[in-house]
Amino acid sequence: MKVVKKFLIVLAILIAIPLIVALFVPKKFAAQSEITIDKPKQEVFNYVKFMRNQDHFGVWQLSDPQMKKSEVGTDGQVGFKYSWDGEKVGKGSQTITRIVEGETIETSLDFGFGEPSKGYFILKEISLDQTAVTWGITGKSPYPWNLMNLFMNMNKDFDQGLKNLKNILK
Repeated sequence: MKVVKKFLIVLAILIAIPLIVALFVPKKFAAQSEITIDKPKQEVFNYVKFMRNQDHFGVWQLSDPQMKKSEVGTDGQVGFKYSWDGEKVGKGSQTITRIVEGETIETSLDFGFGEPSKGYFILKEISLDQTAVTWGITGKSPYPWNLMNLFMNMNKDFDQGLKNLKNILK
């Protein structure tokens, strides 16, 4: 009986520690990356505004080629919703919420828990044939999922995705 009691105490401590740590981890998160692409801003914008094109450069889409996808609306327009369900990337959706022609695309990302996050592309003209592209996300992880904020680094995924985008737009 003493062994079972000790085991249960150790188990309770192992469960309690991450839950206590999560109380002190920020719930808000943000990640982004930027790259310069040697193409005119409008040409780059015309490619990234279509969410289906993320299948060709997005790290998450490329990591799970068997995921099921569905769409509602007209791609490249406010209200277009792209949903996915995959083994590696889980289930979620992304909806275009705002477009500033040639400048910005904003989306709502719903991962099935907590409030949706905000995804975005921001394009800035460096010269007539060079464009700075920023791709990022901001959001809030609900307790205790905010503990994952300590271990996630989406910046590297955005870095790789933008490198993929640059190679596509050569």
